Amino acid sequence: MSTNTNVIKKKKYRNSFGGSEVSMLVIALPFLILFFIMTVLPVLASLVLSFCSYDTLSSPKWAGLDNFLRMFVTDDMFSTVATNTIIFAVITAPAGFLLSYVLAWFINEFNPSVRSFLSFLFYAPNLVGNAYFIWQTAFSADSYGYVNSLLLSVGLLNEPVQWLTTPDYIVPIIIAVTIWSSMGVSFLADIAGLQSINVSLFEAGAIDGIRNRWQELWYITLPSMKEILLFGAVMQIASSFSIGPVITTMCTYPTVNNCADTIVMYLADIAHTRMEMGYAAAISIFLFALMAIFRGLIGKLLSSVGK
Repeated sequence: MSTNTNVIKKKKYRNSFGGSEVSMLVIALPFLILFFIMTVLPVLASLVLSFCSYDTLSSPKWAGLDNFLRMFVTDDMFSTVATNTIIFAVITAPAGFLLSYVLAWFINEFNPSVRSFLSFLFYAPNLVGNAYFIWQTAFSADSYGYVNSLLLSVGLLNEPVQWLTTPDYIVPIIIAVTIWSSMGVSFLADIAGLQSINVSLFEAGAIDGIRNRWQELWYITLPSMKEILLFGAVMQIASSFSIGPVITTMCTYPTVNNCADTIVMYLADIAHTRMEMGYAAAISIFLFALMAIFRGLIGKLLSSVGK
């Protein structure tokens, strides 16, 4: 009798579990449909168009690998913007990721009211649209720019510096502005991740031999936040590879000697000015693949945390 009862209970459990799966699928179905239409479908369309010659005024014509051969063999400008993009990404993504976490780790030590206030101040630039305009004013080429005015007043300069039209200054300034403007989302994610760690893990760690904060960080804090860290890393990668509007606003396009032109800026020029949509699609596929490669590398690095 007991055996039959257990079998019935198992069947009921399986039915209820299967029912919950169906319910979750029904709830998620509208989102999945929108995700397919708004994200997956455009990516697939770009992939198809990357093998076509297409200018929006005529029907796409199959071009095979012509767009990719042009990209890697004959287009010198693409090699320039690709190099600039990779340099920006290699510098700004790790720097923004690490600074976001370090600041979140420090601010998390304050009491809740102070922590909330500091978090708001740190995230405030992301709440204000085009907040980076302040940097354009700060590095204005005349004597009224904040940086020129300060350096002239203390005697370090004799005349205003053309900060945003001098190649030696453009790249460091853009890197600083990009890091500053891209840290907000990762910072909030890190704060939330630090708040969600089970305190009992630290007590168990102390019993197991963990003796200082650095050991707590490596063996408890970071492993408990792997998903949050991956999210922050992905957001930093996306921000670093999509650098464009900030540079265009501050330095115009093209920049002097193309020193800070990026793939996104070049892609916008190809698509919206020259109307070469097939070639633009090929460039977008390359950028997507580049971001996917960096995401895979970051995932492997994070998987070694705590080991």
